[in-house]
Amino acid sequence: MAISPTAWLREQSHPVRRLLTAGIAAGAAQAVLMCGGAWLVAHVLAEAIFAGRRLGELWPALAALPLLAAARFALTLLQRQVTFEAGARVSASVRSTLEERMRRLGPRWAAQQSSGDMVTRLVDGVDALIPYYAGYLPQVALAALIPAVILLVVLVADPWSALVLLLTAPLIPLFMVLVGRAAEEASQRRWLRLRRMGARFMDALSGLTTLRLCRATAREQALLEATGEAYRQETMAVLRIAFLSALVLEFFATVSIAVLAVLIGFRLMWGTLAFGPGLFVLLLAPELFMPLRALGTQRHRRMEAAAAAEDLIALLAVPAEEAAVAAGPSPQVFAAAGIGIALEQVSFGYTSDRQVLHDLELSVEAGTRLTVVGASGSGKSTLLHLLMGFAVPQSGRILINGEDLTTLALASWRRHIAWVPQRVHVFQGTLRDNLLIAAPQADARQLERAVQAAALVPVIARLRQGLDTPLGEHGQGLSGGERQRLALARAWLRDAPLLLLDEPTQHLDAATAAVIDGALAKLAEGRTVIRIAHRLDTIAADEQVAVMADGCIVEAGTASVLRASHGAFARLLAADRAA
Repeated sequence: MAISPTAWLREQSHPVRRLLTAGIAAGAAQAVLMCGGAWLVAHVLAEAIFAGRRLGELWPALAALPLLAAARFALTLLQRQVTFEAGARVSASVRSTLEERMRRLGPRWAAQQSSGDMVTRLVDGVDALIPYYAGYLPQVALAALIPAVILLVVLVADPWSALVLLLTAPLIPLFMVLVGRAAEEASQRRWLRLRRMGARFMDALSGLTTLRLCRATAREQALLEATGEAYRQETMAVLRIAFLSALVLEFFATVSIAVLAVLIGFRLMWGTLAFGPGLFVLLLAPELFMPLRALGTQRHRRMEAAAAAEDLIALLAVPAEEAAVAAGPSPQVFAAAGIGIALEQVSFGYTSDRQVLHDLELSVEAGTRLTVVGASGSGKSTLLHLLMGFAVPQSGRILINGEDLTTLALASWRRHIAWVPQRVHVFQGTLRDNLLIAAPQADARQLERAVQAAALVPVIARLRQGLDTPLGEHGQGLSGGERQRLALARAWLRDAPLLLLDEPTQHLDAATAAVIDGALAKLAEGRTVIRIAHRLDTIAADEQVAVMADGCIVEAGTASVLRASHGAFARLLAADRAA
C-alpha cells in the first residue's frame, strides 16, 4: 500500500521529535510570557490613568517588561535554532537514505535516468524538506497551543470576549482548507516544471559540444528560455494564490479584532467592563490570530515539501535488483588460489518482454582468460553487470568457486574484482585522489608501482603538479589514452584476483592501444580475466573465445580454431574487417 506524502513526511519526523517538541515548548512559553507582558501593560496604564498611581510606584512592573521582552527574544532564538536543526537532520537522513538506495540500484539503473532530473530531486527536493520541519510542522502545533493559551487567559479576564474570539477564530482555518486544494495543485505543477527545467538544462550543458558543432545552440537556448518562462508562470501562480490567501486571512483577522474592539468599546461606555481587562483583551486579540495567519503563510512550504516527497517516495520505492547482502562469504570461497566462475542456465531481462540472456551456460576456470565477443545487444555488458552484482539473474545461478553469488556479501565479493571500462570516469579532485579510489589505504610504494605498471609516469611528468594536479570532472586535462592508463593504475592498486575488461582500448588509436594492451597483459598474469572485445583482429590465436548471440553462447574455443570453422566468430571477424 502506497504511503501518502503527508504521512511519509510525518514519519521522517520521528527521530527529531525531541527537537520539535523543544521548539514547540519554546513557542508555548513565549505565549505565556506574552500574556504576562500584556497584563503588565494593561495594569500599568489602568493604574496610572484611573487610579492616579505615580510612575515611581509602578517601577517594578515597568522593570519587568524589558525582562519579559528579553526572555521572549531568547525563546524565539531557541525555537528557531532547534526547529532548523530538526529540519537539517531530517534532510541529511533522507539524503543518506537516497544515496544508499541509489547505490543499491546500481549504475545500470542510474544510466537510464536523466541527470538533471536526478539533481533536482536529490538537491532541491531534499532541501525543500528543511522549511517543512523548521517552519510548518512546529507552526501547526503552535497554531493550536497559542490560541488555546490566550483563550484560557481571556476567559479568566472576560468570558464574553473569550466567546467572541472563539466564534471568529475558526474562520481563518476554514478558509485555509477551502483554498488549500487549489494551492496544492499549483505547487505540484510548479515542482514538476522545475524538474523538467533542471533535466533540460543539465542535458544541454552535458551536450554543449554537440550543440555547438551542430549549430543548434540558438534552438536549445530558445527551448530553455521557454521552459524557464513556463516555470516563472507556475511560480507566479503559486505566489498569487499565496498572496491572495494571505490578504483574505488578514481581512478575517482584522474584522474579528474590529468586532471585538467595538463590543469592548460599548461595554466600557456602558460601564459593564473595566478598563484594565478590556485593554488586556485588546492587546491579546491580535496575538491570538497571529499563529493562525503564520500557519497560512507557511502552507506553501508544506505544499512544496509534499510535492518533493511524492517524487522521493517513488524513488525509494524502486526495487533494487542487487543480490541480497549476506552476513559474509564462506571462508573457503575467497581463500582459494584464484576465482573460478560458472553460470548455470542464467536468464535475465530488463523487462518482462525484453529478455537479454537466455539459459546462459559459461565456465571460466581460476587463473584463465576468456574473451567474450558478439554483436551489439547480444548481452555482453549485461553479463558483466551480473558478475559485479548490479543485477541478479531471474533464473539460474552464478557460482563463485562453487558458491552461489546471491549468498555472498557483495562488499566482500567486489573487493575481489578489478574493472577496466571502455570510458573511464574521472572525479573532481587530484590525480592522486582518483587513483586512491581503488585502494584508499595504499602507501606511496604501492602507488608508485601502479603508476609505473600502467605507463602513467610520462603523464605525471607532463603535469605541473604531478600526482597532486587537480583534474576537472570527466578528466579534463587528460587524453582518452591517459584516462585509460588511469583506469589501469586503479586496477593495479586493486590487486584483485578477478579482472573484468570492457574493451578498454575500443576508442583509442593503434599506438596507444598497444601500450594499454601491454600493460593489461602484465596485469592479467595469474588472474582470472573476462574480457569483452570489439576489435577482433587483436585477439591472439591461442586465446579462449566465447561468442554470444541473442543472449546465448553459440560458439566457444580458441580464436584460431573458431576462425577456421567459418562459424559465428568468423562472420563477426569478416564484418569487423569490412567496417
